[in-house]
Amino acid sequence: MENDKYEKIYNEYKQQSEEQAHMEAVQLNSEGKEEFVAVKKNDEGDIIAFRTNTGRELDYITALKEAKSGNIAHIDVFHKYGRDIIRSEPDGIKENNLDRLPEF
Repeated sequence: MENDKYEKIYNEYKQQSEEQAHMEAVQLNSEGKEEFVAVKKNDEGDIIAFRTNTGRELDYITALKEAKSGNIAHIDVFHKYGRDIIRSEPDGIKENNLDRLPEF
């Protein structure tokens, strides 16, 4: 019975965190930056291009330059495996992870 209580409290916490993350995500893009809304993948499942909310389609290198310049909301660039990699900001919202965006 005690475990159910902990589970309930954790689920409430998780729900509140998700709601807060959604509100923060909306507020963070108040500057009118573009956002990635869809991706194109190759046969191996690697993301090779992005579509923004304004309809622009960017190859990976162009998207990387835009992200490094701070022109794309909710995106981080980090260096791993000897190269720069685009990823979504870790905000707790699984639906906006790049790998889960719709394909175009």
